[in-house]
Amino acid sequence: MTDVASPLPLAVVGVPALASVLVLVSRAHPDVREAWTVLASLGTVAVVALLVADDATHVTPLGSLAGVDLALRADAGGLLFALLASTLWVATSLYSVGYVRGLGEVGQTRYFAAFAASIAATMGVALAADLLTLFVFYELLTLATYPLVVHAGDAAARRAGRKYLAYTLGGGVLALTGVLLVQVLADALAFVPGGIAGLSVADPTLARVAFGLLVVGFGVKAAVVPLHAWLPAAMVAPTPVSGLLHAVAVVKSGAFAVYRSVLYVFGPETASDLGVALPLAAVAAATMVLAALVGIRQDNLKRGLAYSTISQLSYIVLGVALLTPLAAFGALLHVVAHAFMKITLFFAAGVIYVETGEKYVSDVAGIGRRLPVTATAFAVGAAGLVGFPLVAGFVSKFHLVAGAAAAPSGVFVAAFLVAGLLKLLYFWPIVYVAFVGRSEGTDPASRHAFAPPHADTRTASGSHVPAVPVAADGSGPHPAVDPGDADSTRDTDRDVAGATGTDSASRWERPRGLETSASLLVPVVFTVGMAVLLGVVPTALPFWELAETAVEEVFG
Repeated sequence: MTDVASPLPLAVVGVPALASVLVLVSRAHPDVREAWTVLASLGTVAVVALLVADDATHVTPLGSLAGVDLALRADAGGLLFALLASTLWVATSLYSVGYVRGLGEVGQTRYFAAFAASIAATMGVALAADLLTLFVFYELLTLATYPLVVHAGDAAARRAGRKYLAYTLGGGVLALTGVLLVQVLADALAFVPGGIAGLSVADPTLARVAFGLLVVGFGVKAAVVPLHAWLPAAMVAPTPVSGLLHAVAVVKSGAFAVYRSVLYVFGPETASDLGVALPLAAVAAATMVLAALVGIRQDNLKRGLAYSTISQLSYIVLGVALLTPLAAFGALLHVVAHAFMKITLFFAAGVIYVETGEKYVSDVAGIGRRLPVTATAFAVGAAGLVGFPLVAGFVSKFHLVAGAAAAPSGVFVAAFLVAGLLKLLYFWPIVYVAFVGRSEGTDPASRHAFAPPHADTRTASGSHVPAVPVAADGSGPHPAVDPGDADSTRDTDRDVAGATGTDSASRWERPRGLETSASLLVPVVFTVGMAVLLGVVPTALPFWELAETAVEEVFG
């Protein structure tokens, strides 16, 4: 493709950045504020679509910093990430309106402004033409998402925010050191498919140090073990934010930065010659399995999904580290597939919370009777994450496993298969109890099969106390903010339920009309529909062609 100077890459970043300002200005007019959010998300998708449709590669120079030129460049890999993030921003914007209004969230203007700023930074990461530009937007993403992590404003949110900053800013320091070392060794920072030539003749020891600094620094946001602890803690954020963190912006920016570092800074040949790819692959494989093992013990639904994300992200990192075309292609496909499937699960968890106030797996037995569409979407998304056919996850994982089989060490095939089995052990009990379990907590089928017992699910006498009933419009007596993993609200909910004498057998009765508001239900249906479409006809959308082009650029 021919590079052409163009303002379009800058527009992709600028539209959500401008929306952030307009949201703040419209603080006194909620409808206008949210209209700016939706319009900006649609505008961002439109600009990205123009770039995807053009055969030329658009470049926007951004000046220089410390003598290094900065630029945005819309190549195939960057457009894949940008198209994914902008598409899901549309769905998340609509969902957020229903979510924050349904729960009466505080700080809604700050929420929407920070959300738009986060997308702007994500677009910058996607379209960065060099390591320094990527680093700048990578750090801006940390700052933009911090208000979302601490949105609730309580002690748990502040603790999570401190941990989030400590991990991500600490990783940023390491990444910046790696960027500077690459500049010293190669006198270049621009991404080159197949790697920067100067690194292949640089001092091998220093080159290995630079590689380690980059993958560790960027690996923090990719939640590679042992750099993952911030991610489950960040579940105190509202559910749409959890979807942003886990499906689109933060964690995918980390994985994408690792992809750029391995294949566009060092390149397959140099990474193989230095012997640095195999250790990265081993860490990623261990993360896949260990995070899945921890995940199956989680009763808090969002926390369990967080550990699932940690495991799934390492599918991407491992695919890149294997240095085979098929595995790299599968990794890029999994960036997309995981995003649609995981955001579906978070959307479904949010609907459950808005409509019922429930956030624990052990409390949602039979929820499929109350929320059939939502529960079905959750089941389909879960099946895709396990790797069942006809969902996007099967397609990406098929190529990842095939790429691992083509790699020198076939042991990584076993890692993929074991991690997939552990996903099944986590998701199947949830889906089973949601559809066929009884709501009485004394029934063994009503609890997650692997979840540890929680003292706060029982009264002093040991009997289960049912959850607080909620009206069909989501206006029932649940907390005003999503407490994530904060258990302090759980006992209060139980006490209120016990005092009202709620009949647990009748609390999942179907409401009349839609099971939840259209602004919540439509995004759920859209994202799960996309996951199925990408599983049945994976070439129907531009993601497949963009992934092919990106792999061809690197491997020929």
